[in-house]
Amino acid sequence: MGQKITIDPVTRVEGHGKVTIHLDNDGNIEQTRLHIVEFRGFERFVQGRPYWEAPVLVQRLCGICPVSHHLAAAKAMDVIVGAGTGDGLTPTGEKMRRLMHYGQVFQSHTLHFFHLASPDLLFGIDSDPLKRNIIGIAMENRELAVQAVMMRKYGQEVIKATAGKKIHGTGAIPGGINKHLSEEERDYLLNGEPMVNIDQIISWSQGALDFFHDYHQKNKEIIDRFIEFPSSYLSLVRKDGALDIYHGVLRAVDSKGKKILHDIDYHEYYRYIDEEVRSWSYMKFPYLKEYGRETGWYTVGPLARMNTADFIDTPLAQKELEIFKAYNNGKPSNKPMHMHWSRLIEILHCAEKMKELLNDPDVLEGELVVKGNKTDEGVGLVEAPRGTLFHHYKINEDDQIVMANLIVSTTNNNQPMNEAVNQVANKVMKGQPKITEGMMNAVEVAIRAYDPCLSCATHALGQMPLEITVLDSQNNIIDSKHS
Repeated sequence: MGQKITIDPVTRVEGHGKVTIHLDNDGNIEQTRLHIVEFRGFERFVQGRPYWEAPVLVQRLCGICPVSHHLAAAKAMDVIVGAGTGDGLTPTGEKMRRLMHYGQVFQSHTLHFFHLASPDLLFGIDSDPLKRNIIGIAMENRELAVQAVMMRKYGQEVIKATAGKKIHGTGAIPGGINKHLSEEERDYLLNGEPMVNIDQIISWSQGALDFFHDYHQKNKEIIDRFIEFPSSYLSLVRKDGALDIYHGVLRAVDSKGKKILHDIDYHEYYRYIDEEVRSWSYMKFPYLKEYGRETGWYTVGPLARMNTADFIDTPLAQKELEIFKAYNNGKPSNKPMHMHWSRLIEILHCAEKMKELLNDPDVLEGELVVKGNKTDEGVGLVEAPRGTLFHHYKINEDDQIVMANLIVSTTNNNQPMNEAVNQVANKVMKGQPKITEGMMNAVEVAIRAYDPCLSCATHALGQMPLEITVLDSQNNIIDSKHS
């Protein structure tokens, strides 16, 4: 008698989704799906609003990565007000935005690794769920827990100084930025509290990588062999091929490292990328048009950025990238658990870039805004913590938004997350007489590697208990588990 297993909702991610796993009469995996069950609607909500409101409005999509939406929308509005296509701002405007963005990525990556992912790594996938959380981390390793809190606090202080507030700030405006850093803000971030200054932050970032390297050596079964499948990878890169999470050109490589999207102008993304709708999810499935729906899907995020970038322009992170690439024999890593490794490299890179920008006099003074000839359409891209984020707007003659298209990072990762769910379900559940909590958490571990922000992808609301239901082929409940 066939079975259907539902994981609803997936825990330790931002937002609400569920997983269904269908088993046939012999216990084989027949079908797996990651469902996004909430409806977003922001592309409709913003229509009719004046274009200059977009950078403030759209960041309400998310309380975890609002800066990413704030900046992507602002970059699109830069085009509309004639300020250029991403590299036309004043030095102060661009550097303040970059500082804001590095603070955002730093705090988001820190939150994910220490609070959401590390409990699985430290305690094990099969460990007691009552311990497998940030409280368990604090009980086991108080120093690590304090470090995680203080690192995230630092990133939020950078956001506050550049955007005006830690969450849903107003710093980026069409054509630039609305403030400088004060000397007091700069000095606090450089040399402030003993546990919150940039040199301590860089040291902790290096320590997090040391922790991961040690863990990786002892747990290759989890990091290297738990999930692996071929994927293409897409991200922004700087025009010279360097990692750049704020601006650049679009590059994609296949699973073996061959370029399949050749550093194109992202303002023409719609010529290369399309989205498929499927009946069982509110989240779309993007793909490269040239390769079609079946094979044109791709992965975005920290792992994609390590796989597409030729180098990193900060010395400590560059050394770590060299180790990463050497470990994978110079080819892309097709191991989703390497997302965690990549995320930590980016934490270090962001810390180095924040120090560089805090020592730059342009953040303290200089022109804030530029404008030129207005146009009626603009595209803005940034590399959000979870991957490439697309914002595309059109306005009418009354300056009202008449079209908005957002392809968020988690949407870009929809197909690879489904691939990961399918592989892990086949590995841990196939032929098993009883489905255990550890098996179900293994599926969640696969999803958490991508750090999905389902609230971004769907504007999710709701409770976060875990409910897993096993049904027979007649949809009769034969087993049920609640967190």
